[in-house]
Amino acid sequence: MSGWTAHLPVLPVVLPLIAGAAIVLIDDGKRPLRALLAVLATLTQLGVALWLAGIAGGLLHSPWGGEIAVYAAGNWAAPFGIVLVVDRLSALLLVLTAALGLMTLLYSLARWDRAGVNFLPLFQFLLMGLNGAFLTGDLFNLFVFFEVLLAASYGLLLHGSGAARVRAGLHYIAVNLVASLLFLLGAALIYGVAGTLNLADIARKLPALTGADRSLFDIGAVLLGIVFLVKAAAWPLNFWLTPAYSSAAAPVAGVFALMTKVGVYALLRLGTLFEPGGRPPLFGGDWLFYSGLATIATGAAGMLAAQQLGRLAGHAVIVSSGTLLAAIGLLGNQYTPSLLLYLCSSVLATGAFFMLIEMVERNRSYGADLLAVSFEAFGLADPDDPTGPDDVVGIAIPAAMAFLGLSFVMCALLITGLPPLSGFVAKFGLIAAALEGAAGLTPVGSWALIAALLLSGLAGLIALTRNGIRVFWSNARSTPRLQVAEAGPVAALLLLCVALAALAGPAMDYLQGTAATLHAPERYIDAVLQAEGAGQ
Repeated sequence: MSGWTAHLPVLPVVLPLIAGAAIVLIDDGKRPLRALLAVLATLTQLGVALWLAGIAGGLLHSPWGGEIAVYAAGNWAAPFGIVLVVDRLSALLLVLTAALGLMTLLYSLARWDRAGVNFLPLFQFLLMGLNGAFLTGDLFNLFVFFEVLLAASYGLLLHGSGAARVRAGLHYIAVNLVASLLFLLGAALIYGVAGTLNLADIARKLPALTGADRSLFDIGAVLLGIVFLVKAAAWPLNFWLTPAYSSAAAPVAGVFALMTKVGVYALLRLGTLFEPGGRPPLFGGDWLFYSGLATIATGAAGMLAAQQLGRLAGHAVIVSSGTLLAAIGLLGNQYTPSLLLYLCSSVLATGAFFMLIEMVERNRSYGADLLAVSFEAFGLADPDDPTGPDDVVGIAIPAAMAFLGLSFVMCALLITGLPPLSGFVAKFGLIAAALEGAAGLTPVGSWALIAALLLSGLAGLIALTRNGIRVFWSNARSTPRLQVAEAGPVAALLLLCVALAALAGPAMDYLQGTAATLHAPERYIDAVLQAEGAGQ
């Protein structure tokens, strides 16, 4: 490789690192300069991510002569050096991270970046950790980037004030510290028997492990699996998510919608890489499928029980994680394109929903949801509602309320998987794949997935409709005042979901190529190890 374009794979890590450090050095009184630097850095990350996705998809010329890029830090070849690997899957997630990061950052500039100190540098370090986790080619640096994004998320979660935020933040920190310890133990066991932490090298050496060595490897893999399930908010390890996400600042919760997908990515990547051509007993298979179904069930029940929109959105994230885990558990190539489309759609939709909730509830009185539920349960009339049963229902809808109402409806359609948006396209693809798998012997698993998808969508529709009526169909509220910097990012994320539905054909073509690469791990292994005959 030659020329500066050969260094494209490292830019998603270096750019936010430099930007975050530079913002720290700029005096807090120069807020416009700090904000400009943060926006330019994130916008550049989006451009680099799109460039890498184009190269990985074969749409642009490749400086490294292939669709899979391997960047050897310090020119140390794998498995001895640190490598960053860009294939279709990692490039797709880089684009998703940059797009969601840019929109949530723009939303925060309306006022949230001033609610506490060091919001902007912490935000850049979070993006650095996310990008690094999707790019790294070895277990140890996966742990390092996990810790980078977690350390940044601790500060972002506590950004602002309030006892509920502090309490949820402490629970979140404690859970992730335990998960980090398990990660180290699992990685140490795998290194002890495999003699390497490079993912491609582990995959190459794994078939030769037998007896006690294979047992120790399996124990290490189980520990890693637990860690990734915690990150993915799988039941019963997801008790921390709803309090943390519902109490976080709106743009923080919006970007956190992607963080559970880091665990999903790790399970998908390691599952297909370590057990090619089969159903992995450790990173996939029946246990992961049923864990996904249980996660869907608990998330759907939580949505039905939620009386606050923030908690409802948190349970929607859990449902999306459960859907992805169940699909990974089936681990068929026919599921993967729709699985990836669902991942993108659910991240964009829930990210927009968290920010929309803050705008919707801005002028609502404290305890309005609880009072509405109480009046409904006991059949009482709301004393603050001047209208009676014979009066005209509803209120005049100004432009702000029209935008909020339309956005709420679009979020509801996306989260529940109703037509015509991208959530429906993704769920329809998963159901079609399950029906294809159910032909002939009609496996219980395929029909269980279909039932879970349909029932969770119904539960989400009921919950969102009920809460939407309470929020919008009421006279006891004033019209909120919105800024373009707030409404614009939410509209942009929803328009991206519209684009995914309108361009479902090209999108699915790219995702089918991603699935083909993912389920042919020898291409990944050869790209990382073949050049220098590493480890021979």
